[in-house]
Amino acid sequence: MWNVVFAFSRERMQASVLEVVVKDKDILKDDFVGFVRFDLNEVPMRVPPDSPLAPEWYRLEDKKGEKIRGELMLAVWIGTQADEAFPDAWHSDAASPLDSSAAASALIRSKVYQAPRLWYVRVNVVEAQDLIPSEKTRFPDAYVKAQIGNQVMRTKPVQSRNFNPLWNEDLFFVAAEPFEDHLVLTVEDRVAPGKDEVIGRVIIPLNMVEKRADDRVIHSRWFNLEKPVLVDVDQLKKEKFSSKLHLRVCLDGGYHVLDESTHYSSDLRPTAKQLWKPPIGVLELGILNAVGLHPMKTRDGKGTSDTYCVAKYGHKWIRTRTLVDNLFPKYNEQYTWEVFDPATVLTVGIFDNSQLSGEKGKDVKIGKVRIRISTLQTGRIYTHSYPLLVLHPTGVKKMGELHLALRFSCTSFANMLYTYSRPLLPKMHYVRPFTVVQLDMLRHQAVNIVATRLGRSEPPLRKEVVEYMSDVDSHLWSMRRSKANFFRMMSVFAGIFSAGKWIGDICTWRNPITTVLVHLLYLMLVSFPELILPTVFLYMFLIGVWNFRFRPRYPPHMNTKISQAEAVHPDELDEEFDTFPTSRNPDLVRMRYDRLRSVAGRIQTVVGDVATQGERVHSLLSWRDPRATAIFVTFCLVAAVVLYVTPFQVIAALAGVYAMRHPRFRYRLPSVPVNFFRRLPARTDSML
Repeated sequence: MWNVVFAFSRERMQASVLEVVVKDKDILKDDFVGFVRFDLNEVPMRVPPDSPLAPEWYRLEDKKGEKIRGELMLAVWIGTQADEAFPDAWHSDAASPLDSSAAASALIRSKVYQAPRLWYVRVNVVEAQDLIPSEKTRFPDAYVKAQIGNQVMRTKPVQSRNFNPLWNEDLFFVAAEPFEDHLVLTVEDRVAPGKDEVIGRVIIPLNMVEKRADDRVIHSRWFNLEKPVLVDVDQLKKEKFSSKLHLRVCLDGGYHVLDESTHYSSDLRPTAKQLWKPPIGVLELGILNAVGLHPMKTRDGKGTSDTYCVAKYGHKWIRTRTLVDNLFPKYNEQYTWEVFDPATVLTVGIFDNSQLSGEKGKDVKIGKVRIRISTLQTGRIYTHSYPLLVLHPTGVKKMGELHLALRFSCTSFANMLYTYSRPLLPKMHYVRPFTVVQLDMLRHQAVNIVATRLGRSEPPLRKEVVEYMSDVDSHLWSMRRSKANFFRMMSVFAGIFSAGKWIGDICTWRNPITTVLVHLLYLMLVSFPELILPTVFLYMFLIGVWNFRFRPRYPPHMNTKISQAEAVHPDELDEEFDTFPTSRNPDLVRMRYDRLRSVAGRIQTVVGDVATQGERVHSLLSWRDPRATAIFVTFCLVAAVVLYVTPFQVIAALAGVYAMRHPRFRYRLPSVPVNFFRRLPARTDSML
């Protein structure tokens, strides 16, 4: 009995007859037993949800076409990916010619993975009682070391005047269901620099820890500290007390455990399922094919690739089958996800399988595509080819194109609109927020846990794949990213700069007709101030309607211009691909450090100038310069009297006409208020 399913791609069939041959396994040459023939035009079509086709017994034929003794039970049908036999079938376009073992076949099949549900573990170390150090003549310099798996955190050492140190510190960890690791807390005494002694230890199973979904108070508990070394049982019986540790431990389910950057997160739900909202829609993804892939390896003297795709959204990861020895693979696989928030991102990556035919290297990344759900129109089918762009130490390369089909179907339009008014992250992120340092540390731990769990699946989703899909290195320093973010910021403020330039042209009367019209519009708005806000909103409405014609037709893809990857310097790329900590030679590191110092020096100057202007504003009323403050206070009194007796429309009209006065009435020197402000004192003279 074999109970095996073989699948052939209909597009690659070049014959009209299917032959199923039975052979007898031998040492040198397999003996022919018989075969069964089927006319492909007579093969039935099976469309789920039809039940599986019942197999039948077929008489074997010899090479002359005559019936012989022996029968073969099998079923032949034309099906789709929806067949329950599709994931476990042996595919003709994915069969490895070098290794046809069961272990190799498991590495090329399509699979769906479920990422573990992650929890934040909050450990509030309150205090210890009756600590017994090794030296009875001194008070302990104690701290608590907490550990879950590979995650280790420490409190600050406390030098107390008794044996009851107080910390009251929060330590945070990431844990995954099912909880396999224990929380181990060790109280240690720093007896000398670089030398610590263990006073006692507490082991708490995570499945016994209380869970909470909100900010309610967790009751504290006292835990007995176990001795770190073996002692006499009789001695333990004589001791009437032991050292204790006061703790509050809970599993915080009100947070969303961030295992990816918030800028392109695929899930924003809290850990606790009772806080989940109903889904707002369904996302359907069709991974069709890839074209023009670069060869990633050499086989039989020619370049080739063994590629597969990985897509992640929420807790669900999918992996297509590996298409062996194919630079134009056709996957034609379809998957669906429930959507809970439109402000989430689907990530699809393509990799070269390096685990076949005895290869044991890392799976090589070919490229990835990010698609934000909010950029998809409801109900529309998008079929588009996305360029696969990868940044290498030698520069950016286009590794090919990936053809995808997408459709976002909305189940409740009202619920989807309501999500735009809700906070992006769960409530606990705002009630008890984490610091930036804590978020980076916890995100790193979460990615490691997810990679470890998915790496234990069969076939494993390797660590380098999970890290690339999760953008684990996106927070590290990169000169290229810094430039890209700077130019992004400049493009954001480009509209403000353009408006300022336009106002400057109005004030300098570059176009007299436009300036006169602006004067009339300004005087009208000042005379009827109730028209200002309606005019602004009407103007924005008209801009939005005008830009509707130029809306994007397809979701955006990776952009090398925005990423500043087109003309990046090779040394900047080498720095970006450097390990952390660095592995480059000291002279190169010194050169990069000096370059970073020069960049930071310019940033420091800009920050100092901004601080100077702010301090000058504060000095207006601080009497640091008594004459300047007296002048300003007197001006405020006069201005208050004038504004009280003069209508606001008159003041606004005069101020606007004065600001837009003709250049003939202007001077090249700065105005009096500017001169007065620049003479105000700042704290720069107090800095070292």
